[in-house]
Amino acid sequence: MPDPMHFDRHADLYERARPPYPAALWERLDALGLLVPGAPALDLGAGSGQATRGLVRSGMEVTAVEPGAALAARLRERLPNVRVIVASAEETVLPTAAFELATVATAVHWFDLGVVLPKLHAALRPGGRLAVWRNAYGDASVPQTAFRERVQAIVDRRSAPPRPGPDESQTSEWARLLEAGGLFRAAHVEEFAWAVELDEEGVRSLFTTFSDWSESEADQAARAVRDLGGTVIEHYRTPLIVLDRVA
Repeated sequence: MPDPMHFDRHADLYERARPPYPAALWERLDALGLLVPGAPALDLGAGSGQATRGLVRSGMEVTAVEPGAALAARLRERLPNVRVIVASAEETVLPTAAFELATVATAVHWFDLGVVLPKLHAALRPGGRLAVWRNAYGDASVPQTAFRERVQAIVDRRSAPPRPGPDESQTSEWARLLEAGGLFRAAHVEEFAWAVELDEEGVRSLFTTFSDWSESEADQAARAVRDLGGTVIEHYRTPLIVLDRVA
């Protein structure tokens, strides 16, 4: 299993290199009635605050949980009105029936769901909802680009086993896992397609933040950008799963 504290060791790079979540995602969350000004929200695995900032912009009262001390320090600096708890999702102590919304953005694959889902169920108020999403780096519905062929070649040369659990693009399987304990029921599942142009340094920085990529592999991906003309268009998807708290 890659090291989850990889992100904290690259806190500056993570904050700078990770692309934001697409605007269509936030529009959908708003349309579904999840972003209620003044309502209490919990953001688990907050990282440098990409999702946290969206919740704050909507006017919600946010508590962010982040295990990395360096990332948590950035959260406090950038978002002084957010309550920041430095702990893992499994270890954090949360008040009962305190939140209308819980969000997990690009973090659910690190969680022990048998521990975290009951904790979230207890922390949410009756009628509360859980929103889970992540940026999936790659879009299987788009014809493979020359850059993606080079990326796949790097991955194919690895000897280490892949991370256990569903792939980041297996949205229906993640929905099934989140429903499995009977505490939550999927109410809305959707995927947002988007694209971003990256140069050589952008690819090196972004891929260095991936926990299952070594710095050598990130350098190889960056060299591929140079070989292919200096910039590449990357096609990504952001799966969203919104779940209702089961009474």
